[in-house]
Amino acid sequence: MIKTLIVDDSDLVRSIIRDFLESDGSFEIIGEAENGLEAVSKAEELAPDLITMDIDMPQMNGLDAIDEIKKFLNTAIVVISTHDSAKMAYDATVRGAMEFFPKDVFISQSAGEKREKILTTLKHITGIKKRVPSRHDAAKHDAIKPRKTRCVVIAASTGGPKALCQLCAAIPENFPVPILVVQHNTTGFDRGFVHWLNGYTGLKVLLAEEGTIPVKGNIYVAPTDKHLVVSDGGIVLDDGEPIRNQKPAADILFKSAAAVYGKALVSVVLTGMGEDGAEGTRFVKQAGGITIAQDEASSMIYGMPGAAVETGCVDMELPLNEIPQKLILLTKGG
Repeated sequence: MIKTLIVDDSDLVRSIIRDFLESDGSFEIIGEAENGLEAVSKAEELAPDLITMDIDMPQMNGLDAIDEIKKFLNTAIVVISTHDSAKMAYDATVRGAMEFFPKDVFISQSAGEKREKILTTLKHITGIKKRVPSRHDAAKHDAIKPRKTRCVVIAASTGGPKALCQLCAAIPENFPVPILVVQHNTTGFDRGFVHWLNGYTGLKVLLAEEGTIPVKGNIYVAPTDKHLVVSDGGIVLDDGEPIRNQKPAADILFKSAAAVYGKALVSVVLTGMGEDGAEGTRFVKQAGGITIAQDEASSMIYGMPGAAVETGCVDMELPLNEIPQKLILLTKGG
């Protein structure tokens, strides 16, 4: 059983979250708290496996509570907040929260598939074990030289906001090519994500729009519930079916970008659950592009980068802190 502490200043919301979790049979609610101060005290007393954390609360907000709890307890924390708190929810991931969900997903009668995805994510992040750092072949990396590059595409999911924050903060304003990103986001949080990420990078972060021609110095983020496609005529937003339960799907972005840019493309698969980006990595490699995956040691969840590596089409498996500099070196010919 996953021992869980629920933190929210609303009795009703705590009750809804409790019913949601207990319906699965894998979660044991061992405590509740109605503000950040109480959350810190109960976390220290109960040592839960999982804490669901509200953001906007009296006495101490969720962000400060996360800071305090992380000083003495390395437990999985997920934020459950309103869309109005989107920016703070992303701030929470930098402070140590592993994931966040909007409250309306729990309050509404969510579809079984969406409900199951949340429960699967919660079970996965509470079962994360300490990883052994991977060893990567420096000689192989050095053999891949800078080239004429026209675009970088990036895939990320669980743990992605924090990883993208660190990656984009280390890329200079004069980066010579556009960057297109698929981050698996909850519906309604995409604009908040763009606004938040803009505060961490000298590049301009934009929500991708139909017909836009990607240009250097900009990061284009896929909107929620639309596939991001690259064509000769610019960005296309595709309302097609989910691919492997993902919409937007990085596989679609990578495949379309490979067709347009060929060997002038660099792809990156960051932390996340599932296999999205693996098939896309194969397309990028077959088109002659350069492929990168985040290594296991630095990934919150190694599912997506691990699946990409297993295709045999990844040129470089790198720690997160080495990826920005590698992108800078590889695109010097851009």
